[in-house]
Amino acid sequence: MAQELDQDELIDRWTLVGDELELVAGKRGATRLGFALMLRFYTERGRFPRSQADLPAAAIEYVARQVEVPASELDSYAWSGRTVEFHRSQIRQALGFRECSVADAEKLTEWLIENVTQSERRAERVREELIARCREERIEPPTSGRIDRIVRSALHRGEEDHRWSAISARFSASTTGTPNMCQWSSVLMF
Repeated sequence: MAQELDQDELIDRWTLVGDELELVAGKRGATRLGFALMLRFYTERGRFPRSQADLPAAAIEYVARQVEVPASELDSYAWSGRTVEFHRSQIRQALGFRECSVADAEKLTEWLIENVTQSERRAERVREELIARCREERIEPPTSGRIDRIVRSALHRGEEDHRWSAISARFSASTTGTPNMCQWSSVLMF
């Protein structure tokens, strides 16, 4: 559900600036308003809204005034289909982001294992770290379900790595080290 915003938040988070105005300029009607709202939402949240319900009513009104399109026009904006996919692509490209590929997901999982899951076991915190990393790497965060799978995998594999580290730490250096010639000769004699 969308939150309530005060005037300062509207100005700070929902004002179209610079290149954003140019991106919106070539569009009309509901397409212009929908695109502008998706652009500002993505800039603020690092993901696209799933529907109009994700957008605060005050933000819709505020952006509608900026792009000179009645807020009621947003009701006819299609939140799925080719047009919205094209809009998402334009926004990603303009902001320097890319969609999360399979290789990106694998890389992110490895990063979580090495940098997060050894000290953090709470899934929500690992999820937050994943989303922050996506933003750093200029990767659009994957869907919520895919994020959950990446987090579960990282936590599971991180736990396994932690267990193996603990087990191998229990062995003395003599049992984990390379056998010397005396050890080999005693093994070979029997």
